[in-house]
Amino acid sequence: MRPKVGFVVFGVHKDGVQDALGQPFVDEQVIKEARAALLAAGAELVVDDLVISTKQEARACFSRFKAMEDLDLVVLFSGTWIWAAHLIAALRDYSFSGKGLLLWIHPGSQGWRTVGGLEMQGALNEVDIQHRSVYGGSDDPDTIDRIMSYCRANHEKNQLNMSTAGMFGGRGLGQTTGAADASQWMKVFGVDIDSRDTTQLIETAKRFTQDELKKVRADIQPLFSNPIMEGESVERCLRLYLAIKKVVKKEGWDFYSIQGLPGIGDDYIGINFVQSLMLEQRIATSSLGDFNTLMAVKLLNDFSEEPVYYGDIQHVDKSNNEIKIITGSCPPSLAGKVGPAKFAERGLRSEGKAGGLSVDLVCKSGEGVLARLGRRNGQFEMIIVRCTVFEPPADQIEARRSECGFPDWPHAFVTAHCDFDRLLEAWHSQYVVLGYRPHLYGDLLAFCELMGIRAIAL
Repeated sequence: MRPKVGFVVFGVHKDGVQDALGQPFVDEQVIKEARAALLAAGAELVVDDLVISTKQEARACFSRFKAMEDLDLVVLFSGTWIWAAHLIAALRDYSFSGKGLLLWIHPGSQGWRTVGGLEMQGALNEVDIQHRSVYGGSDDPDTIDRIMSYCRANHEKNQLNMSTAGMFGGRGLGQTTGAADASQWMKVFGVDIDSRDTTQLIETAKRFTQDELKKVRADIQPLFSNPIMEGESVERCLRLYLAIKKVVKKEGWDFYSIQGLPGIGDDYIGINFVQSLMLEQRIATSSLGDFNTLMAVKLLNDFSEEPVYYGDIQHVDKSNNEIKIITGSCPPSLAGKVGPAKFAERGLRSEGKAGGLSVDLVCKSGEGVLARLGRRNGQFEMIIVRCTVFEPPADQIEARRSECGFPDWPHAFVTAHCDFDRLLEAWHSQYVVLGYRPHLYGDLLAFCELMGIRAIAL
C-alpha cells in the first residue's frame, strides 16, 4: 500500500520574514526532514512548494488537490502562525471531495509552529471538518506511525469506494452474524454487493481442460512439501479454484464470500483448500456468506505485507491468554518452522459430503493483530487485539495439534495481549482474522475513526 499524499505548509510569516533575533519563522530544514520521513515510511508525496497564507493561495492549492482523483489525503503542516480564516473556506470545500486531511504540528519553540497549528486545529473543529491532528517530530517513530496509519486508512477508504463485493450462494451454516445489509454497506463503505448462484461455479469448473489442470498443479506445487494427490476430489478442488478466479474476474468483483455449506460442499467439493489458495493470491474472501469477516480479511489483507488467515476461535485458555485458531482457510506461505505446508484430506464428512483437501500447517511466529468486524443492534463495531503468534516446542507440537481431534487442519497458536474477560464478552462470531505486522493495530483504529465505526480496542 502506497498512499498518495499531498503536503502543504501554511503560515503568515513566510518569504524570509524573521523574528527578533534574525531567524526565519519558517524553518526549511524541519520541512525537508518531515517530507523525507513520510517518503521513507512509504508515502507518495505531491508537494506544493508555496507556503500558503492568503485566501487566494489556499483556494488555488486545495482546488488542485480536490481535482486529483488518485489523491488520498493532504498533510497540512504548520510552518508558523496563521490566520485560520484565510484557509478554512478552502479546506471546507476540499473536504467535500471525500479525501482525507491530517494536521501535523511539529514541536519546537522557534517559528511559533505550535501556535499556528492549534489555531488551525480549533478552526477545523469549529467547522466540523473531519481530520486527524498529530503533534510530534519527524524523528519520532510513533509520530510517523500515527500519520501513516491515517494515510493508509484514507487510501483504503478510497479503494473501497465504488468497489464490488461478490457472493456465491447465500448464508452458510445458519450464521446470523455476518449477514450483510447491502444498503448499509453502500452507505458506510461505498461497496456494492452482487451475487451469483454456485451453479455457475460448478458449470464453469467442469469446462477446464486437462492441460489447464496440469498447469495449475505445477503452479501450486511449490507451496507444499508433499506431492499433490491424485483422484476426483483433488481434481475438483483444482477446478473450483480456477472457476472462482475466472468468475470473480469476469464479474468484476474486488473481493467475495462463498456459502460453502450447505451447497457446493455437498454438491461438488469442499471450499477450504480453494479459499486458502485465494488468500495466497491476496484475494480477500470469506466462507459461509460472512460479510463481517470478509471486510476484516479485506482490511488486513490490504494493510499488511503478508496474507492473512481466517479461522475458528477453537479454544481459549484464560490462564495464559492463549487462543487456538483452527480450520478455516490459511495461505500455505504462513507455515512456520514446524515445516512447510502439506496437502491433507479435509476429513469431516458431516460438513460437506463431497469431501476435499485441507492445508496442513502450523502458522509461523510473529507479531500481529486479531480482528473482526461485527454489528451490535445494527451498527458496525470492530474488535482489535494485539497478539503474538508462537510455535509450540517440537516435542509438544503433535500433542498440541491432536487436542482438537483434527491434527492435519491449519493451526495458529496465539497469545492475545488483552483482558480475556472483556475479549470474550465482546466477541461476536466463531471466526477471527489473523494478520501479521504490528502496524495493523493502528491502521485499523485509523480506519474505524475515519468511517465512524466503533472500535473495541482491547
